[in-house]
Amino acid sequence: MAEDALNDIHHHYEAGTGPLTLLLLHGTGGDEHSMVSIGRNLAPGAHLLSPRGKVLEGTQTRFFRRLAEGVFDLDDLVFRTHELAEFVVRAAGVYGFDPGRVLAVGYSNGANIAASLLLLKPHLLAGAVLLRPLVPLVPDTLPDLKGVLAYIAIGSEDTVTPPERGEALAKLLRECGADVTVKIHEAGHKLKRVEFEEVRAWIRRHWEQPASP
Repeated sequence: MAEDALNDIHHHYEAGTGPLTLLLLHGTGGDEHSMVSIGRNLAPGAHLLSPRGKVLEGTQTRFFRRLAEGVFDLDDLVFRTHELAEFVVRAAGVYGFDPGRVLAVGYSNGANIAASLLLLKPHLLAGAVLLRPLVPLVPDTLPDLKGVLAYIAIGSEDTVTPPERGEALAKLLRECGADVTVKIHEAGHKLKRVEFEEVRAWIRRHWEQPASP
């Protein structure tokens, strides 16, 4: 089976009816099923590709190692970012979705590796929804992200990812030329329902195809 080419990363895939594919990236302790219902709600009709992180922190799954809260193993982050990018390219070939219409939706640890994909593999994603992110790394040479859309959701009371760290990521992505939308809510690390509604509206505004005349 063609899917055997993807067996190195546990994942869930659902074929959609539209041109958009959501790359769903869970937070620490999640798996390939954690973000699926969120993806269905955010973009009905989109293809859904949801990989499981390959790194274990105790019993909790992550996409890359960290040395402490908010302090990352940068060598592992770079390696896992390239590994994930290669998986997405292979998945596009296996499942037949448009590799030019991939929008990452990541939460916490998943948001951070999505941001790393933007910074290290700038041609992989057409955009990203980054929920409670921070700056994962700063590459030696900043990528050209002109035409890339990014949405950053920040919690003003977040003690896991303090708001200034999300704002620093927005600044960095703008320096790279990305079109960045930032929304700040009076919330902690957990998202409020209204935040998902705002993300859904943003996706609809930027990603839904116009109706045929």
